[in-house]
Amino acid sequence: MPVPWFLLSLALGRSPMVLSLERLVGPQDTARCSPGLSCHLWDGDVLCLPGSIVSAPGPVLVPTRLQTELVLRCYQETDCDLCVRVAIHLAVHGHWEEPKGEEKFGGAADPELEESRNAFLQAQVVLSFQAYPTARCVLLEVQVPAALVQPGQSVGSVVFDCFEAALGAEVRIWSYTQPRYQKELNLTQHLPDCKGLEVRDSIQSCWALPWLNVSADGDDVHLVLDVSEDQRFGLSLYWNQVQGPTKPWWHRNLTGPQTITLNHTDLFPCLCIQVWPLEPDSVRTSICPFREDPRAHRNLWRAARLQLLPPRGWRLDAPCSLPAEATLCWQAPGGGPCQSLVPPLPPANVTVNKALELPLLNVHPNLCVQVSSWEKLQLQECLWVDSLGPLKDDMLLVETRDPHNNRSLCALEPSGCTPLLSRASTRAARLGEQLLQDLQSGQCLQLWDDDLRALWACPMDKYVHQRWALVWLACLLFAAVLFLLFLFRKDQVKAATRGRAALLLYSAEDSGFERLVSALASALCQLPLRVAVDLWSRRELSAQGPLAWFHAQRRQTLQEGGVVVLLFSPGAVVLCREWLQDGASTPTPHGPHDAFAASLSCVLPDFLQGRAPGRYVGAYFDGLLHSDAVPALFRSVPVFSLPSQLPGFLGTLQEPGDPRPGLLRERARLVSQALQPALDQLLKAPGDPGDPEDGARDGT
Repeated sequence: MPVPWFLLSLALGRSPMVLSLERLVGPQDTARCSPGLSCHLWDGDVLCLPGSIVSAPGPVLVPTRLQTELVLRCYQETDCDLCVRVAIHLAVHGHWEEPKGEEKFGGAADPELEESRNAFLQAQVVLSFQAYPTARCVLLEVQVPAALVQPGQSVGSVVFDCFEAALGAEVRIWSYTQPRYQKELNLTQHLPDCKGLEVRDSIQSCWALPWLNVSADGDDVHLVLDVSEDQRFGLSLYWNQVQGPTKPWWHRNLTGPQTITLNHTDLFPCLCIQVWPLEPDSVRTSICPFREDPRAHRNLWRAARLQLLPPRGWRLDAPCSLPAEATLCWQAPGGGPCQSLVPPLPPANVTVNKALELPLLNVHPNLCVQVSSWEKLQLQECLWVDSLGPLKDDMLLVETRDPHNNRSLCALEPSGCTPLLSRASTRAARLGEQLLQDLQSGQCLQLWDDDLRALWACPMDKYVHQRWALVWLACLLFAAVLFLLFLFRKDQVKAATRGRAALLLYSAEDSGFERLVSALASALCQLPLRVAVDLWSRRELSAQGPLAWFHAQRRQTLQEGGVVVLLFSPGAVVLCREWLQDGASTPTPHGPHDAFAASLSCVLPDFLQGRAPGRYVGAYFDGLLHSDAVPALFRSVPVFSLPSQLPGFLGTLQEPGDPRPGLLRERARLVSQALQPALDQLLKAPGDPGDPEDGARDGT
């Protein structure tokens, strides 16, 4: 079920927001006065002829204020019309004529003057009423004893009952005297319709009115019209603009109950709904339920557009009137807030959809218009950037004059308005004398002027010395060189810290040989080397397969400038000889993790085509294999016996220039200590793989 957020029903029951009206019985117009006054209503209407203003011959009664009240004029209990009651407040205008000559000093009083003061002040008050298509004028005679009043004093009021008017009509009321002694009073009032009055059972035109509810469901708004199935009615959605005529948006003639769905993006504060039965002379009822809706106000500002019109115009386009203020500001290049300027734009609400003029003598690209609402900046646009070019590095001078024509000058800067010729440490203060000379010599452009203030824009281009541009360029180049050297050195340090990559390839003889390879790999990792070996990548081997794993490791190692280490054993020698003899077929791997057998299809072509030097290194272990057993093809690269030739082996693995000889011997000693126990254990094991026959047997 939709959750009601705003419920405005046209079912006019009693409510704190619904007016209960007084009932007048009968069609006769009447008039009554406040105590002390006597009044009479002329029969019938009179002509509405105000005439011209004349001078009062003495004290006269004149209307000073109009006040209205809504009542019902009823002919039967359920047959009433809306009626406007008007109260006219009266006061005395003018003075009594004072006696002349000796009469002011105790002489005899003028009998005519005494008689006039004991008489009555009389006035004929005309009340004019207009409400399309009705126009009426009535005449009221009012009098008050002259002795009871004083000039300028309020004497009371006259109440007229009443002018009939239609629901929802706009009425205009005037009041003046005949003859007319002052400008007529006037009042304009928009009468409520059926929804705002307790008249549902009294005014027959409200009986057939459709009942409308407005509710919200998430992002949607529902207009629910509860009417009978055969009733036809009109529904109109429009933008009720205070400034200008209403703008229709949506109109339909509908039948029976209806639910109209609006998206929340369609809501605006001035979006109103008008509904009426499709009958002759039916009453139209309007509601504007989104005036206080926050979403409607957000949509209004999103739809608003600020335009700057050459040469000095601006325009704010929006669907509704905006409670906003517009100001001029100065936008300096390089960002920062736009600083408000002295020339005030009209402080009243901004007139939307209308071209307005800026109070400027000349235009400048740094001048901008800001539109704010409730002290929050909503829109900003700078003057004609497309035609005047980008923001300029000009200094804005604010000139202030006193009534004696003494003037003072300050420069608008981000820190405020800095007085010229001051000791402040700002650019304007340092160039104060030069800016003053520029202003006096006519080099500055006047943007605005009035009797007390003026604005000047002074160019600053000539104060930017060209030689400083070369200095800055040299500094930038020097900084760039330092930065590149830093990056180069950083890459070197990073590479040295990570160490050279080394990929170990071997043929899996047995568990003892794998322990020996693992000991070598672990010892090499203690040096600045990054070692890859299939013993530490069994999961990847199982997932990718030996051949794919080797291809990936070999490509990465060689791309990073690393080296591939071939560890020869009797089994590895046998595999190499088989591959060299067969040529066309790849030897069958000994196990699911034997990367050596899988790699021969890539390794041997590198040796055959002469690409191996610098990329491969060979090695075998003392006591497990004789140097002559290594196939001649692989001797195109260095082949070392371990651990006896560890210094040369480690020197080949290290980056050129690393390390010093003493440090290299120390590293060889540490690797030998880690390698020797595993080698000794393998040599003492039954079925010594160092025996040539056993080696040959293991390799086949």
